[in-house]
Amino acid sequence: MHGNEVVGREMLIYLAQYLCSEYLLGNTRIQTLVNHTRIHLLPSMNPDGYELAAEEGAGYNGWINGRQTAQNLDLNRNFPDLTSEAYRLAKIRGARMDHLPIPQSYWLGKVAPETKAVMKWMKSVPFVLSASLHGGDLVVSYPYDYSVHPTEDKMFSPTPDEKMFKLLSKTYADAHPGISDKSEMRCGGNFVKRGGIINGAEWYSFTGGMADFNYLHTNCFEITLELGCEKFPLPDELYKLWHENKEALLKLMEMVHRGIKGIVSDKFGNPIKNARISVKGIRHDILTADDGDYWRLLPPGTYIVSAQARGYSKVLKKVTLPAKMIRAGRVDFILQAVNGKFRKLPARRAYDPLEDFDPHARTELRKNEERSLGAREKPWWWPYFSSLNQQKPLWLLKQS
Repeated sequence: MHGNEVVGREMLIYLAQYLCSEYLLGNTRIQTLVNHTRIHLLPSMNPDGYELAAEEGAGYNGWINGRQTAQNLDLNRNFPDLTSEAYRLAKIRGARMDHLPIPQSYWLGKVAPETKAVMKWMKSVPFVLSASLHGGDLVVSYPYDYSVHPTEDKMFSPTPDEKMFKLLSKTYADAHPGISDKSEMRCGGNFVKRGGIINGAEWYSFTGGMADFNYLHTNCFEITLELGCEKFPLPDELYKLWHENKEALLKLMEMVHRGIKGIVSDKFGNPIKNARISVKGIRHDILTADDGDYWRLLPPGTYIVSAQARGYSKVLKKVTLPAKMIRAGRVDFILQAVNGKFRKLPARRAYDPLEDFDPHARTELRKNEERSLGAREKPWWWPYFSSLNQQKPLWLLKQS
């Protein structure tokens, strides 16, 4: 997300290469993951900041240069503040605290094109789980990132899905040899007694973060990975960092298959879009996608789950998820239409700048600029992918 925090950028490039190579080599774990999971990777959310940081060189970059975009915006402070609204709604009995709309006042401020592109991306794909990769410490943090009391900078501020967020965070932390190291003298040693994880607002409070936005505006659960105290390490250190993060990244991606999943339809088998999936005791619903399918992350336990949609009767089911269950349980719902006519309310659509925003328009401008400067040299790994054909791939991620 921040241009001067390059470890996450490199880890995702390594991850993409690893998934492709191991899939072709017949690694059953990777083939299962890729065949059953829709994976999206965004190595660089702030390429302008990276270019600025890279000019100073690895090992010399400070904590500020390259953090912001070319517009001098910190992308992890540029998202809508929905957390304040969630805290207000929490005091109102029966008020919904999920899929909160973006306030119109937000668009009056300066919104980065990168922020708009990510928000449009998040709304166009039914994401379930995500991670934002950072540098500067060695810890995993989870929402909320904004304190329930704005004047308190370090206050525990949990979401309704506190247990699930802790499980996701612990999964990554326990699989990372550095984060799980019990030495308090190491990088990130002040988080050892917490198990290498922390609630974001309890660490330090801020508004406009991507993790809070994703949780409160979409179905997506996002955690923040701080991958090291050195923001811009030397190239020779990247291969070691990859091996430290590889298993943790894979286990986190596999966690998307925890909880329950299914399809909500009517008695004729027609999918019901935007049906609400509610879990008793957890004040945060998710919505079904266009095809009526849903994915609800849940830790082990017994739950009362319901599905409801306008014009249909509510259906409840009791679900038990064993502790050793590593795949999502299939829970489908068939809703019965309610007899009677429902008055169709007139549409009152608020202006949404994301509808007309085209993130590729800026890309085309950049491509035209590059053409005028001449073709760039291909990266060192380019021949590998361009000449694979039917040959068995060699291991790509070797240290030079």
